[in-house]
Amino acid sequence: MTTVSTGAGELDRPLTAVPPGERGATRIADRVVAKIASQAAREAVGTLPPGAGRPSAGVVVHHEVAHVRVHVELDYPCDVGDRCRRVRHHVVERVGTLAGMEVPEVVVQVERLHPVAAHGAAQGRTR
Repeated sequence: MTTVSTGAGELDRPLTAVPPGERGATRIADRVVAKIASQAAREAVGTLPPGAGRPSAGVVVHHEVAHVRVHVELDYPCDVGDRCRRVRHHVVERVGTLAGMEVPEVVVQVERLHPVAAHGAAQGRTR
C-alpha cells in the first residue's frame, strides 16, 4: 500500500482505489438540458423571421432519459413537417452528445407562423 503525507504533521493515510461506480455521480439540471435543447432548436430552425421569438424548451429528466418539448416560431409558407423533423433530429443529437442522455421523445410545438411577403408584394406590386 502507498501512503500519502501532507507534510503538515497530519497522519499518514493509505490510498485506496475506489471502484468507478462508487466514486460519485454527475447530475445535469433539467434547466441545463432545456437550454441545450432550445439552442439545438435554434440551430435547426435557421434564420428567424422578423418579429419571431427564439425557440424555447421544457424538459423532464428521469434516470438519464430526457423528454423534451420545444416551442418554435416559423416563417410561412414553408414545409412545416420537414422543419419540425429537422428540429427533433437535431435536439436528439445535441442533447445526446452534450448531456449524454437518451431522448426518446421531442415534441415540437409550432407557436406561430410568420407570413413572409412575396418579393412583389413587399414592393406593393400586384399581378
